[in-house]
Amino acid sequence: MTVTEDELTLLAARLGEELKARGELVSTAESCTGGGIAEAITRIPGSSAWFEAGYVTYSNVQKTEQLAVPAELFPQVGAVSREVVEAMVRGAQQRSGARFAVAVSGVAGPDGGSPEKPVGTVWLAWGDGAEIEAVRRQFPGDRLAVRQQAVTEALKGLIRLAAGEKAAQG
Repeated sequence: MTVTEDELTLLAARLGEELKARGELVSTAESCTGGGIAEAITRIPGSSAWFEAGYVTYSNVQKTEQLAVPAELFPQVGAVSREVVEAMVRGAQQRSGARFAVAVSGVAGPDGGSPEKPVGTVWLAWGDGAEIEAVRRQFPGDRLAVRQQAVTEALKGLIRLAAGEKAAQG
């Protein structure tokens, strides 16, 4: 599935409308998307009113340093896991003070996959205050397609969450 830049911009603008209407802030904690969610958000004029911080924590060391992800999780469950993205969300919320946050960690490819976590495997987690939802997705396509789909899914989940719905569907 190819996602256009215009589609990402529209999603980010919609997120901004939802957050501005509620006077709330959002932060991002990204690994495989490399800051793509934050980049889409900051395309929107005035996003400084509702976007608090973006953390790009590509290495496990930085996930621990910047977001307080417990280092013992990585050998236990791996970086691409429910436990890690949930900890990333908590860290982003705590460090930034934002009510809403999203975290993404995955295997974008073209290599790095395994039978348990093939290329295209992405874990996403969304936080709304103390509530956290996480979902595993298997995105098709090349590295760019996997990353774009992860950014899209992250934004859609934030929009739903800011609107008072469940972030993850399906």
